[in-house]
Amino acid sequence: MVTRDLFNVRPVPAESAVAPLTEEEERRYVALLFKELGDTIADQGWARYPAWTREDRRRLVEVARRLSDHWGREVFVAAEDESRLRLWLAGHEEAPARS
Repeated sequence: MVTRDLFNVRPVPAESAVAPLTEEEERRYVALLFKELGDTIADQGWARYPAWTREDRRRLVEVARRLSDHWGREVFVAAEDESRLRLWLAGHEEAPARS
């Protein structure tokens, strides 16, 4: 058995160790999601977006709520899998097959 020395190896921080966004960064990121996802949903009726953390999912639910308020139509949100959420308008429940 060969023993190797490991240099510059550090443990990867846990999810909770990730530094949270500042209030300004959070506001700007939610505004960006609102515009980008809102444009996509307006064009095709639905959008997918990665959501790896609890904070990511919370932001997307908040964006769906804000879009619902803005348009006066409900924007639904649901998990597609453990890493992605889908936002859609009524009538666009079924998305085309993934490519």
